[in-house]
Amino acid sequence: MADQVPPDTKRGQEHKRGGTSGKVADFRYKRPSRPNGKGGSGRAAKSRAKQAPGKPAFQQTEPPRTRRQAYAALDLGTNNCRLLIARPSGENFTVIDAFSRVVRLGEGLAASGRLSDDAMERTLSALHVCAEKLRRRHVHLARSVATEACRRASNGAEFIERVRKETGIALDIISAQEEARLAVLGCHVLLEDGAGPAIIFDIGGGSTELVLVEPSGAVPRILDWMSVPWGVVSLTDTITGSDDTEELRLDRYRRMRETVLNSFKPFAKRIREYANGPDPIRLLGTSGTVTTLASLHLELPQYDRRAVDGLIVKSRHMRDISAKLSHMSGPDRRQLPCIGDDRANLVVAGCAILESILDIWPSETLGVADRGIREGILRSLMAADADGERSRAALQRMREQDV
Repeated sequence: MADQVPPDTKRGQEHKRGGTSGKVADFRYKRPSRPNGKGGSGRAAKSRAKQAPGKPAFQQTEPPRTRRQAYAALDLGTNNCRLLIARPSGENFTVIDAFSRVVRLGEGLAASGRLSDDAMERTLSALHVCAEKLRRRHVHLARSVATEACRRASNGAEFIERVRKETGIALDIISAQEEARLAVLGCHVLLEDGAGPAIIFDIGGGSTELVLVEPSGAVPRILDWMSVPWGVVSLTDTITGSDDTEELRLDRYRRMRETVLNSFKPFAKRIREYANGPDPIRLLGTSGTVTTLASLHLELPQYDRRAVDGLIVKSRHMRDISAKLSHMSGPDRRQLPCIGDDRANLVVAGCAILESILDIWPSETLGVADRGIREGILRSLMAADADGERSRAALQRMREQDV
């Protein structure tokens, strides 16, 4: 698909990849079809008609009777609880319901090593909402995963069992490697065109995953990866400091960057031969940090996923915004559009992580993705179910032939 310029972008140097009519699904939220067949089909049909031929996100050829079944992906992170419910739509899928809430599950985890009572109550409240959506949408297959906060907490497994008993949701505490794989599967189609390897990174609440990939076929080949225990929550809680003066704020920011840089060094050393190759390494980031900074760069009055997801932006602009935020006080950051109270205290840590990545791999441009683990889960579920349906159909044909 040709690169697209977002309609509300004020600058000419950015472009978009993987828009709603591209190689992946139309992620625009829409109401489910009404019993009489009306509602929401026109825009989705136009989106499907525009999809680039020969570049499906996954093969989806199950019999028509399964095409309207709903699939769900739930991602419980250190800071957010996110749910997507979707139905297959040709070779892609269309989201029919979604939920996202800041739960701060990992709040205080760095100091105590445990999930706090308040954090668990906030999270359970959000998960009850998710459970109701799953029931109401009659979900056919679902996968629910928990990441760094539950991996690290001494009471993580105990909390997972409590969630199962109280909500019916069976959360799977996945490894950092699986988290990285799902993130790649969910957003790799947004990689900027080019030769040679690329780095996809996911700045989470409790950890950051770095994945070196080599584009090859429908899904890129993972060459190397690393997970470090620094996300926007864990880094904020660990590298403490005063917000009273600009000098103190900058000192804290410097210490954050130094901490993250040191943690990235082993990975940088391992992939040095790729970084020093003839083709510059391309970067694609999937996280609230990069989408928030992209929103500030576009001067959006409020967050607009359609303008941000798939954006290719100059790295120097992201650095400029990071520097500006590191100088500002918390109250001043809260006044900025697309940040607000939820991100005001965490975005600086995200900026420190992003700048550290750009220090080691100084790519001229940076891809921005508002998709990742949940989309990776959905693709995995739908593809596996389609494979299973084809296998069952083939087995049935063999049985009929034997008769």
